[in-house]
Amino acid sequence: MFQEEKKLDYSDLLIVPKEGSVKSRKEVSLLSEYTFPHSSLSWRGTPIAAANMDGVGTFSMAKALYEYKMITFVTKFKRKSEWRTFLFDNPEGIKNYVGVSSGISSEDIENSTDIFKTFKLKLFCIDVANGYSEQFLDAISKVRSILGDEAIIFAGNVVTAEMTKKVIDAGADVVKVGIGPGSVCTTRIKTGVGYPQFSAVKECSDAADEVGGHIMADGGCTCPGDVAKSFVAGSSFSMLGGIFAGHDESELSYIKKMFKSDEMICTYDENRNIVGYKEKIVEKKFFQFYGMSSKKAQEKNGSGLASYRASEGREVLVESKGSVHGTVLDLLGGIRSTCTYVGARNLAELFLNSEYVLVNRQYNNKYEK
Repeated sequence: MFQEEKKLDYSDLLIVPKEGSVKSRKEVSLLSEYTFPHSSLSWRGTPIAAANMDGVGTFSMAKALYEYKMITFVTKFKRKSEWRTFLFDNPEGIKNYVGVSSGISSEDIENSTDIFKTFKLKLFCIDVANGYSEQFLDAISKVRSILGDEAIIFAGNVVTAEMTKKVIDAGADVVKVGIGPGSVCTTRIKTGVGYPQFSAVKECSDAADEVGGHIMADGGCTCPGDVAKSFVAGSSFSMLGGIFAGHDESELSYIKKMFKSDEMICTYDENRNIVGYKEKIVEKKFFQFYGMSSKKAQEKNGSGLASYRASEGREVLVESKGSVHGTVLDLLGGIRSTCTYVGARNLAELFLNSEYVLVNRQYNNKYEK
C-alpha cells in the first residue's frame, strides 16, 4: 500500500510568526506540568530529555541537567552500586528528573525494576529500536504490573498512530516516537524503514491525545529550532542525543588530535630577529559518539555484533563542546525566542498558537562550515 500524502521532516517547514503581546523572552516559561493515563504521579519540569545513549545518558549529564529541571534517561548499563553512589551524592529532588532505562528481555526488566523500586524513582523508560512486536507490548504490560501506578512509563520507539494507541493501552504513559531520524542512526539506510519525523510526531500526538496519553519526540533535532518544531507538532517531551553528545559530561574517554590552523606564528633567530613564519599547530579534543545499534555499542555493552544482524548505527568523533551548560542555555534561549515570535508564554501556547509553512530551504548556509 502506498500513502500518497507527503510526510514532513523538521527541515521541510518553518514556523510562521504572529502578532502577540509577549514583550520579552523573560516572560516565557518552559516549565510544564503533566498528568498521565496510568500513573498516579504528576511531573513538572522542562520537558527535554537526554537520550539513554553512551556518552549522553550519564550520571554527570543528569547532575548538570537537573539544574534546569530537565530529564536524563540513564543507560541501562549502569550498575545498582553506581546508582546508589550517584543518588547519595545528589539532592533528593534529582529523583524526579532521572530515569531508569530497560530493554525487553526478562533480565533487563528484572534489573531495571529492581533499581527503580530500591531507590524509589519516578521515571522508567522501555527502549527498543523496533516497537512493532508483541514482545514489546508484553514487556510494557509486565513492567506496569510490577511497578503499578507509582511509575511514569516511557516506551518506544514507534512512528504510527495505531501503534501509539496500542503502546498506551499496554500501560505506557508516554510513547517514544522516531525510527531512523537520529544523527548516528543508519536504520533507514540499512533497512529502508522509517517515517519523516515531524509527521510522525504530529500523527502519533493526535493518537495519544485520543486515549489520554503523551508522546516524546526522539531523534532528528539538529538545532534549537528543530526542538521547537517538535513541540509545535504536538510532542509533550523531546529527547535529544546528538545535541547532548561531545560534552565534558559524557563520561567517555577522549581523543586528542593536532591540526594546522590558519594562524601563522613568527620564528626567530638567536638574536630575536624574525626569520620566517610557520603555521600554528593547535590541539583539539574529540569524544566518541555512536548509535546504540552500532557495532561499537554491541562490542562495548554486549558480546559483539551477531552474525545475523547488521550494524544500524554510525561511529563518529564529536569535537569537544565543553560543559553542557552552554548548550542548554543556547537551546532554551532558542525555544523561548520561538515562543516570542508566535506570542506564546509557554509550550502549551506554542502548540496552540503555531502555524507552519512548507519550504524548499529553511536557512541560508553560505557561511556554514
